[in-house]
Amino acid sequence: MFLWVLIRASRTVPIRCRSLGRNAIDPSAPADTPACVLLELRVENLLLIERAELEFAPGLNVLTGETGAGKTVLAHALDLLLGGRARAGIVRPGAAEAYVEGVFAPSATLLAELRSEEHGELLAADAEELVLARRVGADGRTRAYLCGRTAAVADLRRIGERLLAFYGQHEHRKLTVAGAQLEILDGFCGPDQAARRTACAAAHREVRELGERLEQLRELDGARERELDLLEHELAEIDDAAPQEGEPEQLHAERERLRSLDALLAAAGLAAEALAGRSGSEGGWGAEALGAAALSADAAARLDALAGVDPQLDALAERVRGLAIESEDLAGELRGYGEQLEAEAAGARGAREALQSVEERLAVLERLMRKYGPTIAAVVEYAERSRARREQLLGVAVALEELTAHLHTAQVTLDECVQNLRATRQAAAPRLAAAVREQLAALAMPDALFTVALAPRESGPSGGDGVEFEIAPNPGVAAAPVREIASGGELSRVMLALMTVAHTGSQAALVFDEVDAGIGGHTARAVGERLRDLACTRQVLCITHLPQIASLAARHFTVIKDTAAETTRARVLQLGEPEVLSELVRMLGAPERDTAARRHARELRRAA
Repeated sequence: MFLWVLIRASRTVPIRCRSLGRNAIDPSAPADTPACVLLELRVENLLLIERAELEFAPGLNVLTGETGAGKTVLAHALDLLLGGRARAGIVRPGAAEAYVEGVFAPSATLLAELRSEEHGELLAADAEELVLARRVGADGRTRAYLCGRTAAVADLRRIGERLLAFYGQHEHRKLTVAGAQLEILDGFCGPDQAARRTACAAAHREVRELGERLEQLRELDGARERELDLLEHELAEIDDAAPQEGEPEQLHAERERLRSLDALLAAAGLAAEALAGRSGSEGGWGAEALGAAALSADAAARLDALAGVDPQLDALAERVRGLAIESEDLAGELRGYGEQLEAEAAGARGAREALQSVEERLAVLERLMRKYGPTIAAVVEYAERSRARREQLLGVAVALEELTAHLHTAQVTLDECVQNLRATRQAAAPRLAAAVREQLAALAMPDALFTVALAPRESGPSGGDGVEFEIAPNPGVAAAPVREIASGGELSRVMLALMTVAHTGSQAALVFDEVDAGIGGHTARAVGERLRDLACTRQVLCITHLPQIASLAARHFTVIKDTAAETTRARVLQLGEPEVLSELVRMLGAPERDTAARRHARELRRAA
């Protein structure tokens, strides 16, 4: 990443939005300049960096330092601001949390676009700057902030990617991946291409889902006759039985009554005799026996003789009379119940048949509950599900026909989406190739031949095209895929050319982490000049190890690792002109007092 860092006294409060307009960043720039500038970056307790506040400016900014000094820490700080994932162990040992905060000054146009988009209410109506921040606890938990308000990491990522485009180390290796090449081409096609890809992805998803459902229906259709026969048999069994909830309990009670018929008859007879009494001739008895009804009547008669003497006794006498009457009624009902039982018991065959019928009905219900559910309610519910399944199976043929037609329509839509994407790509491919060739010429590859080849492939969410970037670095050499023929330095330059072209019209600041990998000499100078030219309209931040590039910077920062402390620390310094010369001498690999190297450094700066 690129950082211009100025170590200042620690502040205990976050950077707040200030009222700075576009002309406050660059007085010579028009108010509607399509650019976004990263003004400040604050880092606390992030790996080697204990505390640093960095101030940035428009144009080309470079960050240099020895390998391992901590430049990557700052790159990770920027990644956190873009909603990146916090790596384990990034909090400085002994600290409770790490904190990263960035202040951005977007153009008025970009700010208006962000406010009009989803979650645009997160942006203050009068703010001319955006403040993005992340806190990372030692336990790995993170919190995101947007203009001082808590926000989702997804919101930070959505807005951050509009403000800053970051290209890390080994980014050029993506050029060897076909999917990344397709993304670059589609990015060059313009914003409408993203909508086309979204429509294509939706159409592809619908075709896939309909195809899966159609396959399931076809499998269902193959086994449907066998399943229908089984369902019909089960439903007939349940419907013939017509089970009712609560019926097993009633049948169990009836079975117990029938089994105890003789005992019930005897108990009823004895109870009736106890209430009504019996004559001397009944049952061979020699004398009459008075029952409760007669005794109660006699007691009532004795009490009636003294009626009106004492009200309390009169009330008790009334109760005795009621007892006599109730006893007589109960005796009659018991005799009727007994006669009913005698009639039922007299037909022994009928009682046995009734008991057998109850036993058979219970057996039917128990068999249903064993097969279809533990209760009658479960059996009834199973029958309802079976009826629904039967209707579904009976409608499979119709569903197959309808789903096949629906799938055909969806496939036609997908084919149209694929063709729309292909037509746009075919029109953009030669323009992208020409633009990259123009950029490569400025990057010390004037004779390079670059082409964008399209080939049809099976339709997918991103369309039906395969993209292959091909290059012939030198005259007389046949063009071949970039992944097969380009060297590391050539890949870096192709990536820079592509990123330059692909971001035409974008407003985001550009961050390159060691884009100069694999190059040197005059080529390095050409790459640096291209970065400086690009910085005329965009803020560019570049981490580099090459003095040819560093010498062209408008601002120069260096990272110095301090190992004298108990815990190693990294400091980031903004360099003045004398310090810039010393840093260039170091990057040239010469001692501090090497006059030739210092003279070379001055020449590099003078040429810049």
